[in-house]
Amino acid sequence: MGIGELVGGVYDSYYKEGHPYKDYNLDKQGEGQFWAAAVNPNRKDDPEAGACDRLPFWVPDGDTPKEPLAVSPKVLAEYAYDELPVPGTEIKMTPEGTTKVNLPTWAWLDKAKFKKVSVTASIPGSGLSATTTAEPVSLSIDPGTKDAETYPASGTCPIEDGKIGAPRAKGTPADTLPPCGVKYLRSSGDGPYNLQATLTWKISWTSTTGEGGELPEGEFGGDQQVVVEEIQSVNR
Repeated sequence: MGIGELVGGVYDSYYKEGHPYKDYNLDKQGEGQFWAAAVNPNRKDDPEAGACDRLPFWVPDGDTPKEPLAVSPKVLAEYAYDELPVPGTEIKMTPEGTTKVNLPTWAWLDKAKFKKVSVTASIPGSGLSATTTAEPVSLSIDPGTKDAETYPASGTCPIEDGKIGAPRAKGTPADTLPPCGVKYLRSSGDGPYNLQATLTWKISWTSTTGEGGELPEGEFGGDQQVVVEEIQSVNR
């Protein structure tokens, strides 16, 4: 008997001849489905990616498998977390692109762009799904140099009234301090400073089983180049 026949016989015994299934549970179609191991393509290199080596097993619809490595509502929520369409963190600034030494630069985020985002992950036919939601909560600014001051002093701008920071209104005195921003104390010289803006997102999840809760906060950021020039003055 060849290896193929031997393996086929084992599977027939397991799924067809009643040990423990009979005729692949064809008489229970619509009442459940077989679950089998699968690897999240986003985490295929994780050390535990191949830890689930159990043969496919039957689960009635609506049930959560009593298998430590089986997909649970929280696992679905974590999978949805990986797929959240979080926008890139690019702040707007006044002045834009080029600023002056000792001039407060105002920073803010586009309110329409930085809103709650949600993704739902589900197992087709099982009735099991989880929805993960990300909500922006604060913006942190790293000026890219020690020769700078941030506003607030912590460098973390909270969300207030659904907004992070604000543009400088026309007529605002140049030395007015912004609710969110930075003031450079030294010229950037021949090259720009790499300002880094990092947005912190609060992550929560709910599921069709009633389970839910919090997941670790997400931090997403990016660099922006800022040219800082000396203020030219003329003495007469």
